[in-house]
Amino acid sequence: MGLVSFASCSIIAAMIAPPASCIDDPPSALCAADVARGVTRLLLRHGMIAMGEVPLEGGRRADLMAIDAKGEIVIVEIKVSRADLLGDGKWTDYLDHCDRFFWALPAGFDASPLAGAAFLPDRAGLIVADRYDAAIVRDADRVGVPAHVRKRCTLAFARRAGRRLIATLDPEAAALF
Repeated sequence: MGLVSFASCSIIAAMIAPPASCIDDPPSALCAADVARGVTRLLLRHGMIAMGEVPLEGGRRADLMAIDAKGEIVIVEIKVSRADLLGDGKWTDYLDHCDRFFWALPAGFDASPLAGAAFLPDRAGLIVADRYDAAIVRDADRVGVPAHVRKRCTLAFARRAGRRLIATLDPEAAALF
């Protein structure tokens, strides 16, 4: 099941409150972690398994990458400060690694810059999140990646997930890879 926009997304988005961490210290790592948690829950409800901080070819790192049962790849870039959002000129590099791309912002964040042409609003979706949930405010266009890219990204995702699991079960084994 792929991601779909909610019919009443403005109502759902209005019900999501800014995480306390985003009110107390908006550009904090805790605020970004709260947004990632809410987005991960949204993705899970749509049959997508997400992983944070996924390295990509070319030296980029996706805040969240998710894969569904059919192999569709979604990348979510989390922004919790206006300066970070406006200063991110390299985000389009992510488009080569996913079928769909979303921005994720904490509830209450000014999303108006994302409507500008530089942020490709016809291509990039928008998710608003708090610590407990998230809502798709604008759906992302699906632009399929070539089969060889899908295979490379999926295998890298699976291997990274395996390494993270091993490191959780046996922290000393992490030194072996």
